[in-house]
Amino acid sequence: LSKVLDLPPENLIKSISAVPVSKKRHVADFQLSIASVIENSSSDCLAQNLHLQAQQLAERLKCDSVVSEISTGPGTVNFTINRELLAKTVLQQVWKDGSEYGVKSELFSTVPRQKAVIEFSSPNIAKKFHIGHLRSTIVGNFIANLKVALGHEVVRINYLGDWGMQFGLLGVGFQSFGNKEKLKSSPLQHLFEVYVQINKVAEDENTKRLAKDFFRKLEEHDEQTLSIWKQFRDLSIEEYIRIYKRLGVHFDEYSGESLYQEKAQEVLKMLEDKGLLQKTIKGTGIVDLSEKKDLSTVSTVMRSDGTSLYITRQVSPSVDLAAAIDRMNKHSWDTMIYVTDKSQSNHFQHLFQILKLMGYDWAERCQHVSFGLVQGMKTRRGEVIFLEDVLEEVRSRMLQNMTSTKTTKEIQDPVETAEKVGLAALIIQDFRGLLSSDYQFSWDRALQSRGDTGVFLQYTHARLHSLEQMHGKAELTDVNVACLQDPDAISVLQHLLRYDEVLYRSSQDLQPKHIVSYLLTLSHLAAVAHKTLPVKGSAPDVAQARLCLFHAARSVLANGMKLLGITPVTQM
Repeated sequence: LSKVLDLPPENLIKSISAVPVSKKRHVADFQLSIASVIENSSSDCLAQNLHLQAQQLAERLKCDSVVSEISTGPGTVNFTINRELLAKTVLQQVWKDGSEYGVKSELFSTVPRQKAVIEFSSPNIAKKFHIGHLRSTIVGNFIANLKVALGHEVVRINYLGDWGMQFGLLGVGFQSFGNKEKLKSSPLQHLFEVYVQINKVAEDENTKRLAKDFFRKLEEHDEQTLSIWKQFRDLSIEEYIRIYKRLGVHFDEYSGESLYQEKAQEVLKMLEDKGLLQKTIKGTGIVDLSEKKDLSTVSTVMRSDGTSLYITRQVSPSVDLAAAIDRMNKHSWDTMIYVTDKSQSNHFQHLFQILKLMGYDWAERCQHVSFGLVQGMKTRRGEVIFLEDVLEEVRSRMLQNMTSTKTTKEIQDPVETAEKVGLAALIIQDFRGLLSSDYQFSWDRALQSRGDTGVFLQYTHARLHSLEQMHGKAELTDVNVACLQDPDAISVLQHLLRYDEVLYRSSQDLQPKHIVSYLLTLSHLAAVAHKTLPVKGSAPDVAQARLCLFHAARSVLANGMKLLGITPVTQM
């Protein structure tokens, strides 16, 4: 192809794609899009001739020991690979690369290895860990996993809501309603209860005065007040770490708004020195982001009392400006990704614009990955308040489903298995569509054992694992690939061939749905092959070849599940 088209091979790599497996039995393995290799292919005249050009190119190409058939489609040239070579190459590659299968593809050969800072989860201490924080946690974890798998260096940051007037209220509330033992045993729950209690009298003038006084002492670094706040923060982080561990999530840094109060003042001084800081009639500090300077697009960066101390993300990016600059100084990152819900899109747009106005060109390498709202997630006890509520709910529901299912086998740790399967169900339901889409959550739909669910992925993995346990470990040496020419075996092999392209797509747009769709199709194909290609009772060479095929499918399934943040189970 390179010679015929007079194009370097590296230019053709991304123009040739593996063909998705079709319900029709005979499909080619690869196709070349004519439009992608011809200049000005968008013109109407050329569009009409694409099929003709595909036919002309196909006539100039010859089959050989690798390509057994060349055909054309609408604007494409299609290639069918020698079936035994297909089986041998795919299986060898899966065996050789193991957990790195797909990421070692030439598709990634020109992608530079980078350092990425990813900020995700970011709950507010003493407030609800709402479903948006859960989405941020699993989406950020997926992006971090994908980046690491592709060889990038990743710094995972949890940017806590750990400062502000609510800590004045919380401090006063703890003096009235707090219990030191409860704080140590269940800090998140107890601080939330205290916060709810004190909020009932938050409008009381005496409470307001005491809360302001407590927060003022905090701002002035009063030793005793800081000690109380630090205890709230440290105990909360300890419990977060324990809960995140259940999710299979970890962070390299627990940061927070409290760390940037003084640096935020420095940022305000920088904005003033650069002539970017303006004052409204009320004395509020703003940065004008409109091109015509008519104040139609402004971002508030300072309160009317002259402070930037705890200005929320919804109102101002001043603290985030300080955090972004500090992270660049500390980590020298190539890209920084913020994972939050889409309601904060304007905030991040303003943040990146102000950084550019301040002269930080690296602001162009900042990215906001936004996600939509989830409606309808409730536990049997009512509204979700803590992440642990979700984990307990998913575990108990899954355990109940497993207990009532006749096909459930005796397993070593049913509680742990139920949690892993339940989490897979949550993650797959969340990741099936575009991240920016809102969706209605349903426990029943998420926990179905059939159909396109996380439970089905786990079931497929466990089933393929038990096949290997039953018949011994698959050995690739001297496997007879002529035994893998059945249509259902070819479909699995063709699908395995596409894994690198799916990873590449997800790496480009950071959407997990490509991987989810791929793994669900792989599981359906493996389920069909499991029925039609029995290992038990087959001739030794046939049984060994099929065992190798199922091992390859299970290996790739496990790799993809781990990227999504799912721990594959071996028993169900």
